[in-house]
Amino acid sequence: MTSSPPVPSAVSAPERTPATRFAGLLPTDPQLLRLSLLTLLNAFGRGLFFPVSVLYFTRVVGLGATSVGVGLTIAGLFGIAAGVPAGRASDRWGRRPVLTVLWVGCGVTLVAYTVVGSYAAFLATAIGYAALCQASMGVRNALYADVLPPATRVEGRAHLRMVTNVGMGVGGAFGALALQADSRAGYTVLILVDAVAFAVSALMVLRLPGTAGRKAERDTPVGSRWRAVRDLPYLAVTCSNAVLALQYSLLEVGLPLWIVQHTEAPRWTAALLMILNCVLVALLQVRVTRGVEDLPGAVRAMRRSGLLLALSCAAFACAAGLSPMAALGVLVVGAVVQVLAEVLSAAGGWTVGYGLADARAQGVYQGVFNSGQAAATMAAPALVTVTAIEHGPLGWAVLAVLFVGAGLGMAPAVRRARRDAWRGE
Repeated sequence: MTSSPPVPSAVSAPERTPATRFAGLLPTDPQLLRLSLLTLLNAFGRGLFFPVSVLYFTRVVGLGATSVGVGLTIAGLFGIAAGVPAGRASDRWGRRPVLTVLWVGCGVTLVAYTVVGSYAAFLATAIGYAALCQASMGVRNALYADVLPPATRVEGRAHLRMVTNVGMGVGGAFGALALQADSRAGYTVLILVDAVAFAVSALMVLRLPGTAGRKAERDTPVGSRWRAVRDLPYLAVTCSNAVLALQYSLLEVGLPLWIVQHTEAPRWTAALLMILNCVLVALLQVRVTRGVEDLPGAVRAMRRSGLLLALSCAAFACAAGLSPMAALGVLVVGAVVQVLAEVLSAAGGWTVGYGLADARAQGVYQGVFNSGQAAATMAAPALVTVTAIEHGPLGWAVLAVLFVGAGLGMAPAVRRARRDAWRGE
């Protein structure tokens, strides 16, 4: 890999100025504060739309559930493919203008959802929305690399993740009200509010510091501009991170099905575990991130994450056959262990994703890294269903082995990537 040096280790504790205070609740950096405000607004809008989207298409537009599922899957494939070209565009023209265009486009496609009247229109709109949203994530991550100082970048990302959880949670609560009302007007209002949130967030991006854009394009060797897509060591790191990212579907897809079909735990347990996850991530993410700002710390964090995920899989499997309250207790223990794995893998993923990337082509590298996570998100529901839900404890064991393998495999992948980076200097 032709690369600038990996992001240096954070400075020693006495010299280092934290990015946040009071358990990560208050940003000390003015740029992080700006990022927090636009992240909160954007996440609130997405939280509004997320719980109502499928029901809007089935109950209001009148499409079949299977047709909607197939359409969203097709749209997701376009979303994965959009990440790298968008990242390349941001390397060439700058993060701010590209992200602004992408988020305005997301708002426009959301408005188009409110007038969809056929399956063809739904499919075209869904593809546009998925491609624009997925493309914006890699560009947004590259923007973070530009705006946040290297020494506090990962801690800043942790704070922004906490803000995202809060925004999504509040938006989801309002979305639940629309679900209860179950009317076209209610759904339409939420979709339009999300569109406005995207547009305002896009305008807020323009107030952030400028990025290199065309100057960086001139300074970057032609062979390095698309290097990320053939940088095998970086792709190996991306794949290991993607396997660990499968954990998110455990809580969203796997556990609700497992609880209902294979345990005696109360049906509301799935909602309880989701709330528990959101609260613990908000409380722990910034704290856990401190100490994971360099590559050795990231490798340790991701190795521990893989082992903790294996333990959580074991706990979930053990809930089958227990009494309702015993099953509830075991599931809660497993969910807490999973949260610890989640915050560790998130922090480690940010560090390796930034630290192993060529800083001259950060957009393409973040597009590749984010596309790996998006592919895992798409594949995860089917994988979790085929393993844990269909085969019980044996399926959970398969998932546990995958997680441990990904965590242990991160160390050699990172070592190889670092050697290639040094060789390219």
